[in-house]
Amino acid sequence: MTPISESRTALVTGGSSGLGRALVHALTDRGWTVLTDARGATRLVDAVAGTGAHPLPGDLIDPDHRAELAAWVDDRAGLDLLVLNASTLGPLPMHPLAQLSPPSLAAIFETNALAPLELAVSLLPALRSRAGVVVTLSSDAAVGHYPTWGGYGASKAALDHLVLTLGAETGVATYALDPGDMRTPMHQDAFPGEDITDRPWPETVVPHLLALVHARPAPGRYLAADIAVPAEATR
Repeated sequence: MTPISESRTALVTGGSSGLGRALVHALTDRGWTVLTDARGATRLVDAVAGTGAHPLPGDLIDPDHRAELAAWVDDRAGLDLLVLNASTLGPLPMHPLAQLSPPSLAAIFETNALAPLELAVSLLPALRSRAGVVVTLSSDAAVGHYPTWGGYGASKAALDHLVLTLGAETGVATYALDPGDMRTPMHQDAFPGEDITDRPWPETVVPHLLALVHARPAPGRYLAADIAVPAEATR
């Protein structure tokens, strides 16, 4: 197996904050060439400043933006890692399903499931050329049932199912990773006014994600906390 420290190419969606930002920093520190996107241009550029990562602002639901991402990857003749991290909670404060309009629910699914799937499909040739890996960032809400989390959780469950099925159909290694609660802006948005400083920083999840990519177990859904982190997997 090629050591994770060797130069490789990754695309991480949603790299302006949270786990996406932490992963971009970790990968570039390890010598990876990294492309990342986010909706807010200034925030994205600031988030990756000094890392050597390539920021490409845009909204994943925009077909032209997805085409730009794919074109960048094509110029590098392959992709070793695709991390589908960008997502939305939907209207804030979060709404019970009975109060969530059909257009709002459809928008959540488009951002969290359909657009990421379209991106993954467009990148299949690049992934196959490098025996690349696809990781979706899942959530316990994808398998649990929590008030006001129905739209988000269902969209994450859909993304996991779609991408894992795509892997089964194509042979590309696919994983759904539940990182657990983290101290991120999105998590704070979900709990406005609450103290979330007891949650771990997203940087603590990164070694588990890298260990998953390094080990390549059977495709499926994994909890980050259950993935052992051998020293050689994250060098």
